[in-house]
Amino acid sequence: MIDKIAASVAEALEGIADGATVMIGGFGTAGIPNELIAGLIEQGARELTVVNNNAGNGDQGLAALLKAGRVRKIICSFPRQADSFVFDELYRSGKLELELVPQGNLAERIRAAGAGIGAFFSPTGYGTELAKGKETREINGRPYVLEHPIYGDVALIKAERGDRWGNLTYRMAARNFGPVMAMGAKRTIATVHDIVELGQLDPEHIVTPGIFVSRIVKVARVATQAGGFKQGATA
Repeated sequence: MIDKIAASVAEALEGIADGATVMIGGFGTAGIPNELIAGLIEQGARELTVVNNNAGNGDQGLAALLKAGRVRKIICSFPRQADSFVFDELYRSGKLELELVPQGNLAERIRAAGAGIGAFFSPTGYGTELAKGKETREINGRPYVLEHPIYGDVALIKAERGDRWGNLTYRMAARNFGPVMAMGAKRTIATVHDIVELGQLDPEHIVTPGIFVSRIVKVARVATQAGGFKQGATA
């Protein structure tokens, strides 16, 4: 019987090795799998390469992983914003390597890994420092830069609902990079707020099929002082 439900975050994260390339879903603070990041810090893997849209906010979530000294390199589109002080300090002191990738190229490089595409040409970045050392070509009178897939050893993503086969649905903008990261990684671990019986998820609403998911773990929504629920808070 296929059952991908993990009893705990720690169980779901077992086996992530030092030096792994870890894709972490999220766009800013939307869809960040905070419980899995906290579990990864506790798990202890080091020298990680992290793939994310940005480089953490404040000192929580991804920023906490950077602050713990577990990340060797980060591949992202927007490393600096008003509260990116953890990244700034590490990068300026030479303790963290950065590969800056335009957002569209980042999404497509991850998608290419899952789709089995060896490389692709993109016009984005041509004539800039981001194209330095890369093959360029003119196609139909327009210059392009050759980009290669980004493969992940593991993807950590946040979903809304799942079943024991690993089929996933998402909540609004929390979806962002989750689906392509699940495809581009060898192993995908997802948090969900609800686990339902097989057949309860409308097949037309399943965004990430279970074939791309290794483990799911249920986490709670945490009530806020305003009486609502905080998405992505540590259970």
